[in-house]
Amino acid sequence: MVRRRLRREPVAYILGRKGFRSIELAVDWRVLIPRPETELLVELAVELRPACVLDVGTGSGAIALAIADELPECKVVATDTSTTALEVARANAERLGLAERVKFVEGSLPQVDLGWVGEGGAEALDLVVANLPYVAETEWAGLEPEVTQWEPREALLAGPDGLDALRAAIPAAATVTSSLALEVGAGQAPAVGDLLLDAGFAAIETRADLAGIPRVVWGRR
Repeated sequence: MVRRRLRREPVAYILGRKGFRSIELAVDWRVLIPRPETELLVELAVELRPACVLDVGTGSGAIALAIADELPECKVVATDTSTTALEVARANAERLGLAERVKFVEGSLPQVDLGWVGEGGAEALDLVVANLPYVAETEWAGLEPEVTQWEPREALLAGPDGLDALRAAIPAAATVTSSLALEVGAGQAPAVGDLLLDAGFAAIETRADLAGIPRVVWGRR
């Protein structure tokens, strides 16, 4: 374990686990390690108490499983384009006893069949949450080796300014929900707020992490 840490492998990968809200997740090289700031998305969902939530880009399943754990009556679906990430998420759901409560679907938001929502279809989707890639290509070289050498690059990088994934997701989400909450990088909140306004989300709110950085941008109609 010490040799692995000397090679700058993240502690969470060495131990094979990471705490998130009130649950513990199994993690490995297939998924991004859950960060404390991502808990803000769960906190918002708990405040809103939606009946139906979609988690886009679920990775280890952290957001979806934490919401299901804290909101037993909430219907939760989680998507990811990575088959290997979904393997981790499904295994976490089984281990936590939440496999019957969360539906995992492979694909991006425009590809997802929302028939699982039931009566009302997409109109019944109360909230979409997403922690999508938001690291700019110019920032990559300055990140710690624990990130650049070990975590999945596709879960982090999002084009020249870090907004490519969000630019694609926001208009798609606008067609299925009136409430969208996104985790963003440092300094990205104003630009993401503008993207939400352009997509028809008129009421924009930001929430800061413990470092005081605007980390979640929430838009609703």
